[in-house]
Parts: sequence; C-alpha cells; structure tokens
Amino acid sequence: MSAAARVPAALWALVVFAAVAAALWLLRAVPGVGSLWGWLAGQFGFLQQPAGFGIAEGWLAFDSGDSYARAFAAGLVNTVRAAVPAAVLAVVLGTLLGIGRLTSHLLVRALCTAYVETLRNVPLLVQLLMLYFALTHLLPDSTEPVQLLPGWWLSKGGLALPWPVREEGAWWPSRLDWPEATAFNVIGGAALSPEYLTIVLGLGLYTAAFVAEIVRAGIGSVAAGQKLAAQALGMQPGQQLRLVVLPQALRVIVPALTNQLLSLVKNSSLAVAVGYPELVSVANTSLNSTGRAFECIAIVMAVYLVLSLSISGAMNVYNARVALRGWR
Repeated sequence: MSAAARVPAALWALVVFAAVAAALWLLRAVPGVGSLWGWLAGQFGFLQQPAGFGIAEGWLAFDSGDSYARAFAAGLVNTVRAAVPAAVLAVVLGTLLGIGRLTSHLLVRALCTAYVETLRNVPLLVQLLMLYFALTHLLPDSTEPVQLLPGWWLSKGGLALPWPVREEGAWWPSRLDWPEATAFNVIGGAALSPEYLTIVLGLGLYTAAFVAEIVRAGIGSVAAGQKLAAQALGMQPGQQLRLVVLPQALRVIVPALTNQLLSLVKNSSLAVAVGYPELVSVANTSLNSTGRAFECIAIVMAVYLVLSLSISGAMNVYNARVALRGWR
C-alpha cells in the first residue's frame, strides 16, 4: 500500500481545504480572485470591530473592547475546554459500563443496563436542563459549601478545587493554590461554574451510555476461543480482558467510537441552552449585535467542520494502528 493511500480521508480534506485557501490568498492580485477577497473582506470585516460584550469565563482572556474575531476564538477555546474532559469521561465511564454489562454479577449487570437504557433514551437537551437546575437549585448556597474532598468545595456557585500556580519568572507551577471556605464564599483555587459542570457532565454521562454499547459489542465480537486460550495460559480474568480481549475488540470499537466523539463535539453546541459561552453562544450574541446572520453561522459551520475533520483524522490514524492486518 502506498504512503498516500494510508493517509486518512479526513486529513486529505483538511489539506485540500488549506491548499485552496492558500491558493486564493496568493492569487488575490488576480482580478477575479481579488474581487472575491474584496467581497469576503466586506462581509467579514466586522470581525475586526470591538465586540461590545463580555465572556464570563474561559481560558482566553476577553473583554468588551476586544474584536469579534477574538470573541469567536474564545468561544472555540471554551468548546474545546468542555468537549475534551467530557470525551475522557465518556470513554472511561462507557468502557466500565460496557464491561459491567457483561459481568456475571447480577446486581452490577442490572445497574449498568439500567444506566444505559435510561440515559440513551432521554433527549440530551432535557438531561442538560435537568442537571443544570439540579446544580443551581438543589445544592447549598456558596456560604455553606459541601466539602467533597480536601480542598474540593461544591455549592450553587460551582466547584472549587486546588489548582497549580506558577510563580513569577518560573516556567513550571511550583505549588497548589488550595480553596478555602469563608463566611461569604469559597476563595482561592480554580472555580468551575455550574454551566461548565453541566455541559461536561451532561455530555460525558450521555455519551458514555452509547460508548458502553460499543464496548459491549466489541468485546462480544472476540472469539470465545481467544478467551479459552488465555485461561489455558493461566491468566487471571483481569489479565484476559486487558491483554487479550480488549486489544482485539478495539478493531470493532474504534470506528464506532469515532462517530460518538464527533457527535459529542457537535452536541456541545447545546451548551447555549444553559448559558455556557461556547462557540454557538458567542455566535448568537455576535449575530444579535451585528445582524450578520449568514456570516456568523458560516463561521460556526467552518469551525465545526475543521474540528470534526481533525478528530476523524486522528481517530483514523489510531484505527489504522489497531486494525486487523491482512496477508502481505
């Protein structure tokens, strides 16, 4: 197989997209192409204007004096900030649930089945709203937070947890900033808002139900003789699963898991319903401020397209490593 044939189609799409954009930029002096660039500059020139609104949270600092372009960048960072931990939670929890559905322990199998059948049959938006109202109404006030672990405080104001701090002039964090509960609030550490917790937990728990079925099907696809051979070698059940069953099941799991990760990233757009300032939320605010509906929606579509192609390309590369090799 040639090297070009081994490159995933998603990566080829990204390369072609980048090549077309680069060619249009290099040929911008050509009359026809120049008029296209002029039209694009006129349509998307608002991105350089001050946004006039703030973004409550995120890793990329932003205030009302920054441009719309930086606002979209902050929204993209917030989308990734929520999608990555949600994906990790979905894969880890889904794997455990999928294994639990195949265990011989009746109670564990029943609980895992109940979880999967409940969450995957209730719309995600409904789950996000229910989770958000639970976090903001059922938890105690910020003046009386619940201590989950040493330094971990949970309340209606969100979750406060220890966070590494880098001293001035240092390259790496040198200590942890521990939150402390005061008479009025929790101070110090890092604070995760209820909106952020809602979207991370909601996406992670919902997608985990589908990942569990994928893992269960993948484990079921491994021939029984492989398990018997592992037993004959004296392997313990945990070793059989880790060294024999799961490596072979990945060939079935990874393609379907890719689809679920793509759905998770695209479902993060539902965060607008709970007020988390991700990409779609920023686009809605920008649209209302500028009236540029087509342009704002086009930016959102382009960003999600690039994100999806990047995830698909990365997963296809991993899938090529675990796929069954044919005879050569």
